[in-house]
Amino acid sequence: MKPWLQLMFFPCVFLIWHAEAEFFTSIGQMTDLIYAEKDLVQSLQEYIRAEEKKLSQIKSWAEKMDVLTSKSASDPEGYLAHPVNAYKLVKRLNTDWLELENLVLQDTTNGFIANLTIQRQFFPTEEDETGAAKALMRLQDTYKLDPETLSRGNLPGTKYRSSLTVGDCFGMGKTAYNDGDYYHTVLWMEQALKQHDEGEDTTVSKVEILDYLSYAVFQFGDLHRAMELTRRLISLDSTHERAGSNLRYFEKLLEKEREEKEKENSINKTVTTTEAVVQSGAYERPLDYLPERDIYEALCRGEGVKMTPRRQKRLFCRYHDGNRNPHLLIAPFKEEDEWDSPHIVRYYDVMSDEEIEKIKELAKPRLARATVRDPKTGVLTVASYRVSKSSWLEEEDDPVVAKVNQRMQQITGLTVKTAELLQVANYGMGGQYEPHFDFSRKDEPDAFKRLGTGNRVATFLNYMSDVEAGGATVFPDFGAAIWPKKGTAVFWYNLFRSGEGDYRTRHAACPVLVGCKWVSNKWFHERGNEFLRPCGRTEVD
Repeated sequence: MKPWLQLMFFPCVFLIWHAEAEFFTSIGQMTDLIYAEKDLVQSLQEYIRAEEKKLSQIKSWAEKMDVLTSKSASDPEGYLAHPVNAYKLVKRLNTDWLELENLVLQDTTNGFIANLTIQRQFFPTEEDETGAAKALMRLQDTYKLDPETLSRGNLPGTKYRSSLTVGDCFGMGKTAYNDGDYYHTVLWMEQALKQHDEGEDTTVSKVEILDYLSYAVFQFGDLHRAMELTRRLISLDSTHERAGSNLRYFEKLLEKEREEKEKENSINKTVTTTEAVVQSGAYERPLDYLPERDIYEALCRGEGVKMTPRRQKRLFCRYHDGNRNPHLLIAPFKEEDEWDSPHIVRYYDVMSDEEIEKIKELAKPRLARATVRDPKTGVLTVASYRVSKSSWLEEEDDPVVAKVNQRMQQITGLTVKTAELLQVANYGMGGQYEPHFDFSRKDEPDAFKRLGTGNRVATFLNYMSDVEAGGATVFPDFGAAIWPKKGTAVFWYNLFRSGEGDYRTRHAACPVLVGCKWVSNKWFHERGNEFLRPCGRTEVD
């Protein structure tokens, strides 16, 4: 899509579990792309070796013929006086040159092209590239990273550092532009221009970058800077018709703005000077649909956590035997308070490394884009605010699933008979789940109707991996942030004992900045737990 189109003035087969798109929503499945690319590189190297062998043979023939023809051309009659030379000349032109022609025409690309064609059906799509670009922008916003930091790959906890080229930054800007996101268009086109000015080799021209950038800043009302950038574009390409018409349009707008201000000044009898509507480059991120966006993202960065010394004194560590559950008397679990009200606890050594790997092995082939329930229709659908893939495991799938389920029942004292299946989730690039409730509210009474087990009374969340940076579970309402730790689990009640929802438990999974986040969770329901967690005396007990 060309900039300013909207205004007349502006211009070998590898094994893979899913052939569907949305690779960017699961790092676990993206690992398959690494092996696919490695296979393609090996195939490409085989093609290069075959080409080099062919060229070596052609070069050897050419060198031999160069020596021979130099000799024969110096004295043609004397050379042909020898009958063997005459015979060999005829043979060469009739047979040998034909063989050389066949060698030159020999197609060594068949193996590589065939492999590439087969594997292309499993490649990421345009949707994946767009999703990956938006994921980087989400990380940029959430963790307040400037484009320079992301472009240079200066991220915490990274083992393999990588950087973005001018073309990469330009692609990020185009993705934002095509989405009508001029805020990120400006940021990434500016970064592309900066790296271009620094002399980085690229096939992207400054004219292309300035074309997008000048329009994006115009969208912010920064008329002066839009003119400045357009003039720079014209200085590089004086034949750029759209830029010329844009500049004239900008000048008319600026003149109109001056006239209006002069008229206003004459009425008010005051004198003012014309200034840019916006300070050059100082563009604010637009507000969006999420009211607690600032609080949520601050908690993701570890800021604004309301853990006061007074609250800290109310948090303890203890051994938990599940109210003297026979299975836990000898080997109780280590329990740690994460928050006092609502009460959130963390359990240690809930799953072993072997169990985690088995659960991941079972889940990985079944991973599909995680969905959310539309509150109006009740239909499950994908959403941009939940970027992950998940699968559901039954006890019949493997004994380890039944073992983990039983363990969660012993720890919580709640029954798993009416709980939902074990859900396993893997987060992709910038993987997140924005603030949400686990329980159904009064405006969506039929959310769990088909289950017939009532509302979600509690959540048990297993962390199955460490995360190098980001990926916290945060509660914006009361300012808590809980960081993933492999083998641990956190537990909280979504409902009061009265069955009323505890709206304080609105929580979120922060975007994963660096790492691969795996979790599994069990949602316990009301039915079957009436006597295991009886009603309290008041609505908020």
